[in-house]
Amino acid sequence: MNLKLIKESVTKIIKALPPDILLVAAAKTRTPEEVKAAIDAGVKIVGYNYVQEAERIYQVIGDYVKWHMIGHLQRNKVKRAIKFFDMIETIDSLRLAESVDGHCAAAGKIMPVLIEVNSGKESSKTGVLPEDVDELIRRISVLPNLRVQGLMTMGPRFGNPEDARPYFKATKAAFDRLSKARIANVEMRYLSMGMSNSYQIAIEEGANIVRIGTKLFGER
Repeated sequence: MNLKLIKESVTKIIKALPPDILLVAAAKTRTPEEVKAAIDAGVKIVGYNYVQEAERIYQVIGDYVKWHMIGHLQRNKVKRAIKFFDMIETIDSLRLAESVDGHCAAAGKIMPVLIEVNSGKESSKTGVLPEDVDELIRRISVLPNLRVQGLMTMGPRFGNPEDARPYFKATKAAFDRLSKARIANVEMRYLSMGMSNSYQIAIEEGANIVRIGTKLFGER
């Protein structure tokens, strides 16, 4: 996609989003030039699925924007990830949380995190099951170098966007329940749901972070 079209797409989407919604530009496979074009048009947060790719682009762009990890984080990549990511949206186990906490402690860093919920209970997807999320958050809440700030869910990637609505409703219900629970060191601020095909449904169901790639950058 040419850079002018990217800038136009970003401007159009930012203008259409409600003011309290954070846009994460899902930049997987995009060139530094394409990412820069999106930033020039107003993107303030970029999201990556893979640490190696994000590192490479970070070396070009740096701290000019915030960096969110939005893909599955392998424990052997945690040490590298915590050096430059500002938030990890995909914590889905105590083991991963403990690994991030340990590396953050060594680096003198506090990491904001979201807990990834497998709202559709799909065996092919990562994420904690909705019925297990409360217990996981209680366990993670005692880790001194992590700050749980909300939930994230994927929803179905393809098909009718309406098909995602039950997934988003289930995640919002968990979010509301956890907000009322007032767990120490847990601040339920963010609900990250929805991608290019489903972000409008996600916003209707309470999302305040949306992760958009194709609608900004065009088809890969």
